[in-house]
This record gives sequence, C-alpha cells and structure tokens, in this order.
Amino acid sequence: MPMVETLEALRLTAWLSPGYPVGAYAYSHGLEWAVEAGDVRDEASLTAWLGDVCACGSLRNDLILAAHAHRAGRAGDGDALADLNDLALALAPSRELHLETSQQGRSFLDATLGAWPCGPLAALAERLPGPLAYPVAVGAAAGAHAMAAGPVLAAYGLAFVQNLVSAALRAAPVGQAAGTRIVAALAPRLVALAADAGSADLDALGSATFRLDLGSFRHETQYSRIFRS
Repeated sequence: MPMVETLEALRLTAWLSPGYPVGAYAYSHGLEWAVEAGDVRDEASLTAWLGDVCACGSLRNDLILAAHAHRAGRAGDGDALADLNDLALALAPSRELHLETSQQGRSFLDATLGAWPCGPLAALAERLPGPLAYPVAVGAAAGAHAMAAGPVLAAYGLAFVQNLVSAALRAAPVGQAAGTRIVAALAPRLVALAADAGSADLDALGSATFRLDLGSFRHETQYSRIFRS
C-alpha cells in the first residue's frame, strides 16, 4: 500500500477510534431505555435492535449526510455545509439525541483541527460556529483532507455499531464474546449501507424507528441511568 494511503487509513482509524475525544462513550442512542423496557435483553434482541437502527434509523441518515458533507468539504462549499448542518440537526427527534450528535460533532471538529491542521477545513469551520452534527463534521473533515469517501462511510458505520455494542456491555446482559459476534454479523450490512448512502440524494433521508425516538424522550426521566441518551 502506498505511504499516502497508509497514512490516510491510520488517520481514519484514529478519528473513529473509541479513544478519540468526542465523548461517544457517554451516549447510548436510546439503548439504555430499550434495555429498561425489555426490548433488548440478549444477543438476538440486541442484534435485531441494532440492525433496525442501522437500516431504518439514524445510521442510514448519518451516512447520507456524511456523504454530502464529504462532497461539500472537498469542494470547499461552506454554504452547502451550513445548510446541511441545519438539516442534520433538525432531524434529531429529541433533546437528548440532538445533544448526542451536536456535542460529538463540535468535539470532533475541534480535536481534528487541533491535531491535524488543515487550511481548507479551518476555512469551512468558520461557517460552522454553533452546534454541529457529528456526521457533517466527520464528512466535512474527510472531504477537506481529500480522503476517499467510501472507506470513511464504512468506517463511520462500524464505529457507530461498535460504540453501541460497548454501551450494551455496560447496560445489557450481553458479554464481550456476544458483542464481537454482533459486530461481525452486522459488518456486511454496513458495507451495503455505506455504498447506498454514497450515491443517495437528500430526498432519501428518513427513518422509521418510532419506538427508539419515543424511548429517547422517556429516557430523559428514566429513574436510573448511566448514559446521556
């Protein structure tokens, strides 16, 4: 593999690793309430729940938004990015999920600008001064750095699933071996989702995970909780 491609792969791995300072560990994306309600109780139910979130919920939307943000970032189109960010934030169905995406997005952009200085990304950041959706931040950064879109979208999807599996290990009766099997089972679906999202237009945005959305409201007043969403 050429050195440039190797460096790009390492950068992408760093950006989407659990150790990147975006605070992803603090969010369960409604999973904590799903465990409380009994929707997620074992390996099979967690696999099904995650599969729905990926294919019919926020991950599909995130990948479409990240793909469009990548194109705008690569073109240096700050106006398009600002409009895309407004749309992404408006798609968050609850206060907690809005906080989840906007806090991670802002943290990601700040950390990336600090560790990987990039003139084009710095210029785009001036157009994104307030709350920033996480997929828009990741897509814009990757585009500004001229990274290939396909691997970025697939890696974003994998990081999303891995973070929720990690949350399940803390909140649900699922062990590490089961968590690893779930990630392996969902990986082929993530590749297909990323490929579809890369060519989808914004009219394709939409989700159908109504119980998750309602659960994210109920989580706000859940008696015992360890996650922010």
